[in-house]
Amino acid sequence: MKPGARRFALRAGRRLKLVVNTIAGWVTVAMLRTLRLTNRQRTANVFGWFMRKAGPWLPEHRVGRANLAAAFPEKSPAEIEAILAGVWDNLGRVAAEFSHLDRLRIADIERPGPSDIDYDQSTADRFVEIRIADRPTIFFAAHLSNWEIPALVAAFFKLDGHVLFRPPNIRAISNAILKIRADCMGTLVPSGFDAPVRLANALRRGSHVGMLVDQHDEKGVGVTFFGRTCRANPLLAQLARHLECQIRGVRIVRLPGGNHFWGEISEPIQLSRDAEGRVDVQGTMQAITSVVEGWVREHPEQWLWLHRRWR
Repeated sequence: MKPGARRFALRAGRRLKLVVNTIAGWVTVAMLRTLRLTNRQRTANVFGWFMRKAGPWLPEHRVGRANLAAAFPEKSPAEIEAILAGVWDNLGRVAAEFSHLDRLRIADIERPGPSDIDYDQSTADRFVEIRIADRPTIFFAAHLSNWEIPALVAAFFKLDGHVLFRPPNIRAISNAILKIRADCMGTLVPSGFDAPVRLANALRRGSHVGMLVDQHDEKGVGVTFFGRTCRANPLLAQLARHLECQIRGVRIVRLPGGNHFWGEISEPIQLSRDAEGRVDVQGTMQAITSVVEGWVREHPEQWLWLHRRWR
């Protein structure tokens, strides 16, 4: 291809991508606005049912099947398919719930009433303990149940928090998602080269930090998850090493029926330390990964088995 034709093709490709992204952004924003007009529970039931039917036809189903067969070699093919049906159901519900995040009702122990997210007194006490502590806390969560909810609960308990998230590549979609999250989740920090500095500075100012820890990170540290080696983003442990913050896990469990949740917060994780007494990054990430594995073993149908965690 001649240089002039090549430049023309590149410009045309960029313009086409811009048009496609713009249209995708408009469609996504319209869908989010439409979903806000619907009844959350009924829509979640429909989306869950639809994904149970459609999910097995998607290539991610094969990824999930292989992951589950390796993680649970004792389970029969029928048991694995049953878990995957739950995975797709949960994913459909998460999609339906996204537009309603700021409307989910969190239980108030002091003022009992209708709620969508419940917890016990020990969890409430731990949040109060964290709020009045001298040093901030680093929270970790996983892609269990609806993984957006832990940040909602932290904000409900009036914790000044910074949450690490991965923004969509399409600006219109990213802006729409930020608009939904911004009023109910604290300060959102997009993943990027400056994210570690922003989170470290937030911790120095006394703000708490939260992030998901169960995705593959090509440059991460090696940890064992369900008996196989994978790589985990070490940022959480690195922050604890530099700033000596405690680390706690937060998980949300989807209750029977699919439309209500139970929240829990752990005691501080026992941090692994090296010979000099400093936080050992790899050992701490292994401790955190082991906690996540325990969560997933309890409710395997609520974890996102559809991504390539092991590579």
